Amino acid sequence: MEHNTQIQIPSVKLGSQGLEVSKLGFGCGGLSGFLNDPLSHEAGCAILQEAFSKGITFFDTANIYGHDGHNEIMVGKVLKQIPREQVQLATKFGCTFSEDLDGLQCQVKGTPQYVRQCCEESLKRLDVDYIDLYYQHRTDTSVPIEETMGELKKLVDEGKIRYIGLSEASVDTIKRAHAVHPITCVQMEYSLWTREIEEDVIPLCRELGIGIVAYSPLGHGFFGGKAITESLPEGSMMGSHPRFSGENLEKNKALFTRFANLAEKHGCTPPQLALAWLLHQGDDVVPIPGTTKIKNLNANIQSVAVKLTPEDVKEITDAIPVSEVCGARESGVMSKYEYRLADTRLSGVLNTPLSHEAGCSILKETFNKGITFFDTSDLYGHEGDNEIMIGKALKQLPREQVQLATKFGLLVSEGFQFHVKGTPEYVRKCCEESLKRLDVDYIDLYYPHRIDRTVPIEETMGELKKLVEEGKIRYIGLSEASVDTIKRAHAVHPITAVQLEYSLWTRDIEEDVIPLCRELGIGIVAYSPLGHGFFAGKAVTESLPTGSIMGSHPRFNEQNLAKNKVLYSQFANLAAKHGCRPPQLALAWLMHQGDDVVPIPGTTKIKNLNDNVQSLGVKLTPDDLKEITDSIPISEVCGERDDAVISKYDYRFANTPLKQ
Repeated sequence: MEHNTQIQIPSVKLGSQGLEVSKLGFGCGGLSGFLNDPLSHEAGCAILQEAFSKGITFFDTANIYGHDGHNEIMVGKVLKQIPREQVQLATKFGCTFSEDLDGLQCQVKGTPQYVRQCCEESLKRLDVDYIDLYYQHRTDTSVPIEETMGELKKLVDEGKIRYIGLSEASVDTIKRAHAVHPITCVQMEYSLWTREIEEDVIPLCRELGIGIVAYSPLGHGFFGGKAITESLPEGSMMGSHPRFSGENLEKNKALFTRFANLAEKHGCTPPQLALAWLLHQGDDVVPIPGTTKIKNLNANIQSVAVKLTPEDVKEITDAIPVSEVCGARESGVMSKYEYRLADTRLSGVLNTPLSHEAGCSILKETFNKGITFFDTSDLYGHEGDNEIMIGKALKQLPREQVQLATKFGLLVSEGFQFHVKGTPEYVRKCCEESLKRLDVDYIDLYYPHRIDRTVPIEETMGELKKLVEEGKIRYIGLSEASVDTIKRAHAVHPITAVQLEYSLWTRDIEEDVIPLCRELGIGIVAYSPLGHGFFAGKAVTESLPTGSIMGSHPRFNEQNLAKNKVLYSQFANLAAKHGCRPPQLALAWLMHQGDDVVPIPGTTKIKNLNDNVQSLGVKLTPDDLKEITDSIPISEVCGERDDAVISKYDYRFANTPLKQ
């Protein structure tokens, strides 16, 4: 589209709280480098001045853009050169990045003290008296949103911020936040190839009068065509993005070609059509494309002049079927913070937690059915809630008839960051705390939950051996331990059991760990025996629950799940042949692997508990076992066995340094 005439960018009300912004905003992050080299302050300010002169008055930044707040400082400088009162300034808090041996790590923090600290620091860097729109960049799932919002409300009352926004927030979090103080807008990834928010977030926002700010409106540059017509820049972060990698990119190029033909039909460029499509989603949707080039800025502004009929909008939408987009919308580092997983502390790991009363009822029923081996951990539930619940149940059962297992050594900090600790002092501290929470004199089986790769296993085992000798624990186990670690640990004190993920679609331990354990007389405890619920069929026959952490699991993402459903169908047919349900057959298969393999399925429902117990009645011949195994060929299972956050702690990487 030609740039001959000045385009008038209209103003629109963003949400229903009174904030008015330019219909097209400007995402400032790229000026300080993220997917590209950062600009100097002088060059960045020149871009922003040009944007303002063309009618863009809504500037979006964040405290993490650029090194040491580089982007906010740049935006603050440009605000000295243009009328401050004519600019709608948005910034964000709550995300931090760090680098460790495993690469780039993201942490999220939403405590009241941190909210205030970040706001004061942003005001100082921006050199302004107030921020128009202040967002929580990602949701801290360890802090009730009411606490975060309470502090944001105080900042509004003090005049330091004018409006409150959320970014990548779940439906539940938006509702609860809005009940504390009206939310003006929600910033979400929204583009032609990322549209899942149309199902839940956008309808809720429209019901509550909340605006939508669309970040990455060009699909991380995909609709700009750069990644299609050229190679990605060397070192570009997009090289690790699932949609821009290898085979996925090759398949996505076909979508781009189709879309580019449509753009030509409308007399504009692909990025202009992609922005125009968003601009036609409603006046409550404001895209914030960023750029480091005046040429691209002008081209983006021209998208405002592209007029589309409802039929055009439908044709464009249909040109990019979301089902044909290859690759998850976000890479491993950030995917765990997307809106579907952004429920704050009300939920369990895969479900809403039960009350202690309801949980104890399940455990008593379990015991009455003959299950006496209970597995917990100091990590489960908020502040050891699961151990406390089990301790209460044990007061209602004969303690000596229960085999109680718990674990230590895995910590989750704010922002769903994992840390592993296996020092002798920490082993003892955790054991004492678990004994207190469980309110018992001894623990039957005590495991390190994951292996601390910085501490020789001999040191961890030495302290565990002392706890055995003191009568505080009776048996020692390991969880997700490597072959080498098992051998060395067993040389210090006999290992009773190794707990590992083991199910029909996760069988790698059959090659090395199981043979070693059988050689040494060590039992196998199989966690996730139903493949994180896959063989229960829930993820196959229904959608995953809103906020379920499984939404980020590689085997349950949209593309992989569609392929894995084929395997489930084959397996369900076999279950019908054996006169049982799929989860019963999956458990029966495991229980036929040997008396030294003990699966530990969990459930929150009596009905499912009864079904699981019925799996003991399913009898399988060696030929049946082979047929079941062959129905789930590991080579055809799509997706890694765990997500990036936790996979680095699985048994394959669980070697420790030698003791000096």
